[in-house]
Amino acid sequence: MGMDERNLMDGFTIKNEQIKEFDDTWQPVWGETKDIRNHYVEYAATLSQQWETSKVTAKKNERGRAFYPHERQIIIRFRVYDDGIGFRYEFPQQRDLNYFLIKEERTEFAMAGDHIAWWLPGDYDTQEQETQQTRLSEIRGRFKEAVNWNNSSVSVFSETGVQTSLQMKSDDGLYINIHEAACLDYATMHLNLDDKTMTFTSWLTPDATGLKGCMQTPCETPWRTVMVSDDARDMLSSNLILNLNEPCKIEDTSWIHPTKYCGVWWEMIVGKSSWNYTDEFPSIKLDNIDWTKVKPNGRHAANNEKVKRYIDFAAKNGLDEVLVEGWNVGWEDWANMWKRDVFDFVTPYPDFDIKMLNEYAHSKGVKILMHHETSSSTQNYERHIKEAYELMNKYGYDAVKTGYVGDIIPRGDHHYSQSMNNHYLYVIQEAAKHHIMVNSHEATRPTGLCRTYPNLVGGESARGTEYEAFGGNRPDHTCILPFTRLQGGPMDYTPGIFETKLSNWSNNTSWARITIAGSLALYLTMYSPLQMAADLPEHYEQYDDAFQFIRDVACDWDDSKYLEAEPADYITVARKAKGTNNWFIGGKCDENGHESIIKLDFLDKGRKYDCTIYADAKDAHYKTNPKAYTITKKVVKAGDVLKLKEAPGGGFAVSLIAQ
Repeated sequence: MGMDERNLMDGFTIKNEQIKEFDDTWQPVWGETKDIRNHYVEYAATLSQQWETSKVTAKKNERGRAFYPHERQIIIRFRVYDDGIGFRYEFPQQRDLNYFLIKEERTEFAMAGDHIAWWLPGDYDTQEQETQQTRLSEIRGRFKEAVNWNNSSVSVFSETGVQTSLQMKSDDGLYINIHEAACLDYATMHLNLDDKTMTFTSWLTPDATGLKGCMQTPCETPWRTVMVSDDARDMLSSNLILNLNEPCKIEDTSWIHPTKYCGVWWEMIVGKSSWNYTDEFPSIKLDNIDWTKVKPNGRHAANNEKVKRYIDFAAKNGLDEVLVEGWNVGWEDWANMWKRDVFDFVTPYPDFDIKMLNEYAHSKGVKILMHHETSSSTQNYERHIKEAYELMNKYGYDAVKTGYVGDIIPRGDHHYSQSMNNHYLYVIQEAAKHHIMVNSHEATRPTGLCRTYPNLVGGESARGTEYEAFGGNRPDHTCILPFTRLQGGPMDYTPGIFETKLSNWSNNTSWARITIAGSLALYLTMYSPLQMAADLPEHYEQYDDAFQFIRDVACDWDDSKYLEAEPADYITVARKAKGTNNWFIGGKCDENGHESIIKLDFLDKGRKYDCTIYADAKDAHYKTNPKAYTITKKVVKAGDVLKLKEAPGGGFAVSLIAQ
């Protein structure tokens, strides 16, 4: 780090050392478990940088020189857990260190070997990429191939730069994960690899000026985290990232609730319908248009009739909310134009009666989930946010999906810079004032802030289900994300695609690389308190017996047990629904298939369970027969064993309802 002419890189000595132990248990508002233990040993070293400056002084009959002592202090704080460590740099308020600029942060992580790594190319603006699997020494050779999925606008900083969370595995079977926690008022960290020494160096996202950060003491960096275990299941069950965040700052959390939803979304992603109401004026300013005189294009999906159809479907099937995208004016000219003023977030299109639809939804026991696409114009969103949230309060919306598609405005900034991270936090904090939950898309990757602000119920920040309409995701994709992206917080992956061949109902020639049973498994293996039934209602109605699992499965848990795990190969997890004795199990595998032997020794002894197994049929395959599944019902008890075979690209889902 640099400040003026004297940097903060060297010339320090240890001034003080402190060691303490901390052991506490806390309860998240929502989560994978009811209780989380936070047990660590902390070591804090206060470092001192001292120097003197001189000044010529004038006295009555002589000249002299006075020497002025100076000192700067930095605290390096380590917390050591059973499954890893976290450390950060703290800058107390002090006379000789008030404001400073970050040119670089040079934290190094030296690897002891040429590990296998699951990585994304270093990028300042997106994580919506396919994960690469190589040796560390092979990253440079694979790099250009890895970024070819996108166009030249990808802001790659180095041919050996990767993003966090970075998952690795050593030749002797040690699993290693590098990430960060509590990224507040700071730029998102990437890692730049020296592939000769196998050493990673932190690399921060710059702002539009090229600076990595502007700081004022007292302040601190995010925690830099390293998790280590010889068991891959420990990577998935670790709470290290959450524990390194501050406790909940929202006093009343009664309005925050896990949510299952459907929505007017997938048909636009696939290309059958549109977000925009008209095609008449794609490239003019949209202010002061009389929308009642505009010719509709006939493909606008967010219309009263269709939204009511989704509300009816949600009410019938026990879903909590209905997402509606494209409800508000501005979609005719919104993306990738660096246009500051696009949406006002309050004006609906003529065919979306916001008052009527909300009253209709509430009469059915359903809410509508608001959508705010900002088109990456943070200035515009912050200017309208109070009015937008007041509109939500007026009509009873309690959740918003935000979006940040396109290049950031202010122009030249990046999605993961310090200023943008501050913007995302501002949105969460403002939403909390209005009792609104936030589901952020295209924002920075999460670092556990959902502990401090549990109204942050979900996010994207990775390649989600929408890419099944953009060429598809590899079958192993969802067996990697829990080891990487999900380390920092839940993902709104939008699972549940049943009709995998999109050309059966649209002109889209893509196809989803997953079986129906594998789609059901994602509701367990891709943890989130916010889960979408992403396919169309008519597709679910064709496979109503399989959809029963989506009706039944919870999205908030008292306990979670990872039964099997190997990065990019398979994940099997059992979860106990909050406040019940019911368990659900999900298993998802890659393109090679997998055989699971599940010992039900986690069930309550002496209790029987009605067991329903949704499994791949014998001839199921994500390529040739993705819709082949079986449903088996039996009664089981603690100690019983389930033997389940997952097809290539498939999986299974099990409900265990206590008698």
